[in-house]
Amino acid sequence: MQGTAPPTGGPRGRRTLRTFTAAAAAAALLPVFGTAHAAEPGPDQAGQGAGPLQRAFAAAAAEYRVPQSVLLGVSYAESRWDTHQGLPSVTGGYGPMHLTDARTALADFPRQAVGDGGDDGRGDASRPLVTAATVRAPDLAALPAGLTTLDKAAALTGLPAEALREDPAANVAGGAALLADAQRQLGEPLGGDPADWYAAVARYSGADDHATAASFADDVFDVLATGETRTTDTGQTVSLAARPSVKPAAGQADRIGLRRADDTGTQCPPGLGCEWVPAPYQETGGGDYGNHDLANRPTDQKIDTIVIHDTEGYWDTAMQLVQDPTYLAWHYTIRSSDGHVAQHLPAKDVGWHAGNWYVNTKSIGIEHEGFLVDPGTWYTEAMYRSSARLVRYLAAKYGIPLDRQHILGHDNVPGPTASYIPGMHTDPGPYWDWAHYMELLGAPIRPTAGPWGGVVTIDPDYATNQPLYTGCVKAGDTCPAHGSEAVRLYSAPSTDAPLVKDVGLHGATGASTTGVNDVGARASTGQQFAVADRQGDWTAIWYLGQKAWFRNPAAHPTAVDSVALVVTPKAGLASIPVYGRAYPEASAYPAGVPVQGVYAMPYQVLAGQRYVVGNAVRGEYYYSVTFDTASHTVVRGKQLYYEIQLGHRVEWVKADDVDVLPSVVGAPR
Repeated sequence: MQGTAPPTGGPRGRRTLRTFTAAAAAAALLPVFGTAHAAEPGPDQAGQGAGPLQRAFAAAAAEYRVPQSVLLGVSYAESRWDTHQGLPSVTGGYGPMHLTDARTALADFPRQAVGDGGDDGRGDASRPLVTAATVRAPDLAALPAGLTTLDKAAALTGLPAEALREDPAANVAGGAALLADAQRQLGEPLGGDPADWYAAVARYSGADDHATAASFADDVFDVLATGETRTTDTGQTVSLAARPSVKPAAGQADRIGLRRADDTGTQCPPGLGCEWVPAPYQETGGGDYGNHDLANRPTDQKIDTIVIHDTEGYWDTAMQLVQDPTYLAWHYTIRSSDGHVAQHLPAKDVGWHAGNWYVNTKSIGIEHEGFLVDPGTWYTEAMYRSSARLVRYLAAKYGIPLDRQHILGHDNVPGPTASYIPGMHTDPGPYWDWAHYMELLGAPIRPTAGPWGGVVTIDPDYATNQPLYTGCVKAGDTCPAHGSEAVRLYSAPSTDAPLVKDVGLHGATGASTTGVNDVGARASTGQQFAVADRQGDWTAIWYLGQKAWFRNPAAHPTAVDSVALVVTPKAGLASIPVYGRAYPEASAYPAGVPVQGVYAMPYQVLAGQRYVVGNAVRGEYYYSVTFDTASHTVVRGKQLYYEIQLGHRVEWVKADDVDVLPSVVGAPR
């Protein structure tokens, strides 16, 4: 949802960033452990060679009589064992166990949660500009228990709140104490078979409805079954051995004792916590209406894209805005704390969410609770997993390929015309972990060719790829070091060279910047580009009509070799135009439907350049500018377009202007 500010302007989000220092050594913060209860036996038992975090899991599991595999599984489903430098998630969760302390998080990191507003991008004057709505601030005196679990962990362990927030070992102990307390409250014995902890795990999620709590527990037990090993954000290796024989005890889900959310009318995969929170379709006066359009997709129009957004606000803010008929609407929102899903529109209807009317009419929009400019408010694993389950379901239902030209970030959506480019959106931003998300979608990024393939797929290591960003707090300020999904693009193979230009964003003479909202010289994980050149540790790609260089050393590659279809201008053409929407030719419009202009963008594809093809579509326009749907019309043309990965954003070219070729540049070796 987040709307981009001018690249050198101030951000929306965090005002201050505290530097955290570990309160004490890990061992000193843990309780004095007894020896009466051994940790769960098995290959995931921490040995002498294990790192401090792995040992902390073993010690806490033994002290609080929680099966070690359960403790590791819950932590993985919350944070993937990362510490996030002691910084809170968007819902105030700290550390590997995501202990929540929303009051402290909101006090330390105040944020203005007002949404972004913006035009619906249809390219006509049928509706006034939508501006940000007034929303209520979070009520700190009435925070739900799920957002204050750190207080309870402090009472159960006797550890100070600061230690629980800032020290990973203390945080793990707090999580173990909460799990043990939930098990006792359910009348279940401590220790024992991990399968008997299903209901306690579900309770740990903090969800207020049965389906979401059960979905969280299912994710945890999936992790237990398959096992996991990864290097965390502090460089420690943590392992959980696979336990495929562990199955939740029969009837455990029925013991959770939470409300049953109203899922009537929702379109969600089985087992995902999903409820119906409808967006209003009603007249608002003066001939206007909101906040979406009724349609009949996919019968009348194919759905070929899913757009990933972040809300730039909290869950309650998003729920207020999407139910405001004078605001905008999207199809789904996903909550950070537990991955709960709210659906607002049926997929058949068109949401106003992407800032490009053509993309709106062909897409489903999914908002994620979060703030892009604030890496401290990290995206939770619970949210990633719920989102991936939902997207897999929708992609299968509507035949949407699971690749990065069909699963777009809002920041990959182009302006419909040149004038829209500077105001286009930049969420979910460079801190969204696309590589992990694509793995969860079942479409991991893998090499499909050698250097002869002629294409690279961007794929830096998220944790260690930390390009400098500015403007997270105010213009020019340096953002805290943080893993990123994007690589920076230079005009020559040197970090001393100027960044490549984006003439649409900055004008002919303006320069790209390191601003966190500036996408003019940035390539995103999963995006594919044709190789233009290679020199040592550097690779050049065709990007916005120019050679764009990024570091890609063989020892630590930031891209993998691939093969794809590419377009290049037809012989004899020095350059060809590109377009921000694929509208029909003028002759396709019936009487009574205004002809929509097909305007060239300020970019060009020059002779000899190649760009990866993502989709082939006939020109199409959905005319729906009145509340009465009787006049709504789908206009279909004969003009064929190819969607291409031109820069950070996709664009379209006319098939008449290009040849489509395999990307291979030489014989496979």
